[in-house]
Amino acid sequence: MWRLLESRPFNLTAAGICLALLAFAYFSEYVLGLQPCPLCLIQRWVMWALAGAFLLAALLGAGPLRSRLSGGLTGLVAAVGAGVAGWHLRLQNLPESEVPASCGAGDMGYMVDVFGWGEALEMAFTEAGDCAEVDWTLLGLSMPGWVLVWFLVLGVAAVVMNWRAGRPPF
Repeated sequence: MWRLLESRPFNLTAAGICLALLAFAYFSEYVLGLQPCPLCLIQRWVMWALAGAFLLAALLGAGPLRSRLSGGLTGLVAAVGAGVAGWHLRLQNLPESEVPASCGAGDMGYMVDVFGWGEALEMAFTEAGDCAEVDWTLLGLSMPGWVLVWFLVLGVAAVVMNWRAGRPPF
């Protein structure tokens, strides 16, 4: 058990958790039939980036500078993901009258092809009324709520564990 609390095993375990969460997202889409909205897709991309950051942290290993860089990078990626998930959760909890009208596209790939990355991201955060729909809940939390929880847990753990690994022993 204590071995998991070391830097490299922790980062590999955290990357595995990210991949398991992504597997559930794809299961939800392809088996349960839940279509991801543009903000869901952005959260997936950030989760892939977080898994990559954890794998990079595992490759870098411990050491004062490497551990702090790993903790900072994983914490930053997790903070971005938490921000997107928090925005999505906010959108889901708006009163019906304040929900933005759907942009009509709904498919992030189509939006990027037609409008380019910058405009597609702007549309996803400002015009995607589809993102306000709640299609799935577990213990009262929607999918973005659970994603927010996981980004926060993984981000805080990443910073604490990697920075702790970079400290000299007392």
